[in-house]
Amino acid sequence: MNRIDTHHHMAPEASLDAMGRLGVATAILSVSAPGTTMLPAAADAAALARDVNDYSADLVAAQPDRFGFFATLPMPHLDASVNEAVRALDELNADGVFLLANSVGTYVGAQGQDALFAELDRRSAVVFIHPAELPGPVIDGVLPFAADFLLDTSRAAYLLVRNGIRRRYPNIRFILSHAGGFVPYASYRMAMGITSDVGGSPADHLDDLASFYFDTALSSTAAALPSLLAFAKPGHVTFGSDFPFAPVEVSQLYAAGLETYGGLDDAGRREIDRTNALALFPRLGSVAPPATPSVVEQAQHAASRAVMRGVTRLLAR
Repeated sequence: MNRIDTHHHMAPEASLDAMGRLGVATAILSVSAPGTTMLPAAADAAALARDVNDYSADLVAAQPDRFGFFATLPMPHLDASVNEAVRALDELNADGVFLLANSVGTYVGAQGQDALFAELDRRSAVVFIHPAELPGPVIDGVLPFAADFLLDTSRAAYLLVRNGIRRRYPNIRFILSHAGGFVPYASYRMAMGITSDVGGSPADHLDDLASFYFDTALSSTAAALPSLLAFAKPGHVTFGSDFPFAPVEVSQLYAAGLETYGGLDDAGRREIDRTNALALFPRLGSVAPPATPSVVEQAQHAASRAVMRGVTRLLAR
């Protein structure tokens, strides 16, 4: 019960049970797609973001050891997003901000967003980037979460590097969902594309891509985890469950992959489970983990882990 879950969507009543089953001490809550984008008017989107953030802050105030939150911003409305980011970080003590990779077709990292990034950089903010549906027609037979979401995150990461935002605002810590989509696997191709387009050094662009943080949500597999660990900078991988969109049983299966794949020792797993997140959220370092489970609960948890490890090995064959 010491994990910090950086990819945990807001379902607070159900969350505590899921956290217990996943060994999560603290979950950093966020909304998910479509965020506030279902409200096209800036004033309406801003009002919804304020309500969500006020509610989130109340949840965290009631149980600061169990929850943190990423503040919702009403993108693509830039001025309203700047105002809400400042309010949430300075007044509500949000642990960071949540941004969709694209908000009604406007991508994180597109030109013209410097006013927002300047405020986030000034506060050394953590920015959690989560995918949405691609700004185009859904292809029949291709489930968006299975492929399009990964491309959406990859596009945002590409633009953040291509348009120089990673370099101009080095104090922002960006977390990319789902192991960064295609970023680790396609990073060299992406770096060459950026070089051919805007110049610079491929090595520098690769370094910028590797400087993102990456969560493990739905990604601790025999193929994805070794690629992620080989690419990400040390200390830049955090635990993510994707609850409740990933049912607890699915999250347990992927969590077991941290013990099966990637060649991680106990220290490496501790870093992903908790230590790396503490560097992003130092306030949690003074929070004691939940009480130690009973002997029966520990035995049940150990049995569940053993079953999940066995299932992951079977799936890998």
